[in-house]
Amino acid sequence: MKTLPVIALAGLLAACSTLPTPMGRLDGEVFYLQRMALPPSATLNVSLQDVSRADAPAVVLAQQSGPVQGQVPLPFTLRYPVDQLQPGHRYAISARIESEGRLLFINTEQHSVSPDGSDPQPLRIRVNPVHP
Repeated sequence: MKTLPVIALAGLLAACSTLPTPMGRLDGEVFYLQRMALPPSATLNVSLQDVSRADAPAVVLAQQSGPVQGQVPLPFTLRYPVDQLQPGHRYAISARIESEGRLLFINTEQHSVSPDGSDPQPLRIRVNPVHP
């Protein structure tokens, strides 16, 4: 009969150790300077990336993707697990607007961020047109 309390205690300890991961949040908006409306099929993709290693692809920590609602500026919110941030690493926001599989706009300058919340928010990410 002593095994039942031990099993119950082990289950209770396991439940206590699965605390929710703390999440960080970055709010911002994507904009462009061209005076044009986006097509109804336009989609926005914004991501938070670890860009620390120059010789390797960026690691995506958070991403928001979906149909564009309205016109610019286009709001976004990125939620990311704080425990995946590494001391000394560099992080950046990447944004792109596509329509029917065709890239229309993309940020052409790196937009570095400090995911600790010290950047002024909302973040403003400028995207530029892609010419075929």
